[in-house]
Amino acid sequence: MPENAHKPRVLVADDERVIADTLAMILNQSGFYARVAYTGEKALEMAAEFEPEMLISDVIMAGLNGIDAAIKIRAILPSIKILLFSGQAATADLLEKARAQGYEFEILAKPVHPQDLLAKLRA
Repeated sequence: MPENAHKPRVLVADDERVIADTLAMILNQSGFYARVAYTGEKALEMAAEFEPEMLISDVIMAGLNGIDAAIKIRAILPSIKILLFSGQAATADLLEKARAQGYEFEILAKPVHPQDLLAKLRA
């Protein structure tokens, strides 16, 4: 049995590489199997082959934003748990647009404290 078989798979998407890499490191040290995507497009591509149980994504990214990526990933993986985070006010408009389409996402403000993030993932 592979080492990662029993660990929940988490895909971290953030165009700020230091944040993405740090989150993945914290998750990997906390009993998860985390992989990183630095764009929404890459997250969508990786989700199809990695099949994560959870997605943690920044909302504001160039190209495919985190909300649109989350909607597309949920279409592929309907049971995925999605947690979005953002440090920007523009997020409210994007969330409202997603709600109008019938999508409801939980959002955390950046910076996310690792303990808060882990508590949300384990809930």
